[in-house]
Amino acid sequence: DGRATLILTLTLCNLRKTELPKAAKVFEMFETQIHHFETRRAKKSKNSADDLDIFVECEVHSADVSILITSLKRVAEDVKTSREDKVPWFPRKIQDLDKCHHLITKYDPSLDHGHPGYTDLEYKKRRAFFADLAFNYRAGDPLPLIEYTPQETATWREVYRKLSSLYPTHACTQYLDAFQQLEKYCGYQEDNIPQLQDVSRFLKGQTGFQLRPAAGLLSARDFLASLAFRVFQSTQYIRHFSSPMHSPEPDCCHELLGHVPMLADKEFAQFSQDIGLASLGSSEAEIEKLATLYWFTVEFGLCKQNGSIKAYGAGLLSSYGELMYALSNKPEYKPFDPEMAAVHPYQDQAFQPVYFIVENLEDAKAKLQNYAMKIKKPFSLHYDPFTSNIEVMNTPQKVKRALHQMKEELKNLCLALENLS
Repeated sequence: DGRATLILTLTLCNLRKTELPKAAKVFEMFETQIHHFETRRAKKSKNSADDLDIFVECEVHSADVSILITSLKRVAEDVKTSREDKVPWFPRKIQDLDKCHHLITKYDPSLDHGHPGYTDLEYKKRRAFFADLAFNYRAGDPLPLIEYTPQETATWREVYRKLSSLYPTHACTQYLDAFQQLEKYCGYQEDNIPQLQDVSRFLKGQTGFQLRPAAGLLSARDFLASLAFRVFQSTQYIRHFSSPMHSPEPDCCHELLGHVPMLADKEFAQFSQDIGLASLGSSEAEIEKLATLYWFTVEFGLCKQNGSIKAYGAGLLSSYGELMYALSNKPEYKPFDPEMAAVHPYQDQAFQPVYFIVENLEDAKAKLQNYAMKIKKPFSLHYDPFTSNIEVMNTPQKVKRALHQMKEELKNLCLALENLS
């Protein structure tokens, strides 16, 4: 809409006179929408104790930016500005995820001639039903309950039976522990496709993650942004019955058998959220690197455990053929290095020729956090778990508030340690 977001700092001198009303008049003249206005006593007071430093975050028509700044310089000193219009939009609160639903359609059954369901009109009609549910969902709504057909349940049964026979020998212990819990509390069984509502409730109690319905394969930016809020966008449809062991796109077998069990692990949940937070406001080039990192870890990651290699990636844990292949002597293994993994070519239509192995999930998380710190952005972000909001840390006051919260938490933890000793 031709508007720019500005962050302005300026100093008003001799405030007892007329400078503040003059500055206010400038903002009013250009129909400025003010998002945040903050004052504090000037650090470098030239004339009197009445001098004020002012911080303003505002929105104005792009064409008016330079004249607004020129006008402010007439009534204030030390006017500095930075523009945010070059930073891609990103969600600031969990409700904003309602806008994060852009689909990648290259594997859609209506468009992809190679999709197993391309010529099946009934399947495409069913998929349109699931897409409508996802597009109409809003944050806070109850998750849609699905009555799966006997054919859909039969497809699930075949996938579930075959994969669960491999898990004891091929999956990492974190996965196995969670899978056992999901069988106990969320209806994970051969003849029942679990409902997102039950699974989401379980995850919320384990790691704070929750699910929301997705219509298909989302854009990397939208999908990663959701993870920043500990929200996982999950499809509810199931792959075409003619191809139970392979799906060209995510489906509920991939989400429920691949992703969900690992999201119940605290280290892995933090790792997932860290990738999401790193994506917010990042350039297209950085998004591509983060999506590739996600591919080689969350989707196709391997880890060392008790002297052997185990799978923790969802793409492996929801694919019988690739899970067998990944832990055979055929592929190449490389130690996990985010800088290398982020630019490594990958396969989305065949088995991976290369897999990255992490020492453990804690080590992977530390390496990812170091990588994320090097991504250049004009701001820092803080996730507030109490409000599920993302705070742009662009004033000293915001940083102080976050530090105060951390100090209170540390105080409680120190007290707990004292009680234990």
